[in-house]
Amino acid sequence: MVRSTNDPTLVTREQVEGFFIGWPNPPQPETLLRLLQGSYRVILALDGDQVVGFVTAISDGVLSAYIPLLEVLPSHQGRGIGTELTRRILDDLTNLYMIDVMCDKEVAPFYERLGLRRATGVIRRNYSRQSGE
Repeated sequence: MVRSTNDPTLVTREQVEGFFIGWPNPPQPETLLRLLQGSYRVILALDGDQVVGFVTAISDGVLSAYIPLLEVLPSHQGRGIGTELTRRILDDLTNLYMIDVMCDKEVAPFYERLGLRRATGVIRRNYSRQSGE
């Protein structure tokens, strides 16, 4: 049974392994722990002791928030975990004026089903820093 927590200090490096599939230079578990602990909001999905999904938000706490990461382990995809994590983080941020997500085009329908709308945006990526190291 999958349960959730919003306290990243309760998990260890061993509990957050296996994420960022397909990333050429993924963050290591230690880096993932740091980014979870440094986020404005985080929701973790756990199956037993293993973190099987997470979503993070960064925010000014006044008007705006950005959801940079939603990850679910491949073994747990297709079970509604990503949908539930996204719904919960959106609920946590509902008092803010704007909540933004930048995603690949093929992922946009997922977010649209949850009430977000497509918009034009610009990004800059420094892939040599993708690992966060």
